[in-house]
Amino acid sequence: MTGEPVELQLDDAGLSTGLPRPDHPQDVVADVPFRPVLFRDDDLPTALERSAAWLRQAQEWLGEPLDVIAVHLDYDDRAGSPYYEVKLLCNDEDLAGAPLALREAGRRR
Repeated sequence: MTGEPVELQLDDAGLSTGLPRPDHPQDVVADVPFRPVLFRDDDLPTALERSAAWLRQAQEWLGEPLDVIAVHLDYDDRAGSPYYEVKLLCNDEDLAGAPLALREAGRRR
């Protein structure tokens, strides 16, 4: 590392503006370290398929494997809530696009 600053294009949540977002309105990128990216549905295979599709998109965008520390499955049996919740705990720096910015900075040098 050269110690030179790398400019990141982040939104208000600290995520890269280029990061693919989950498409379904019940899915979300949460705001905590090793951010959980949540996929909620009453049908578990559907939630898993959406999480896999998003992971493929995010890795293609990042240009390398996304650092996922854990996959967590939970449920919510409250009325009106999607029953299943699949969480991918993802590295903040990857979601902010840091590897992209570092590669770009290296190309400019």
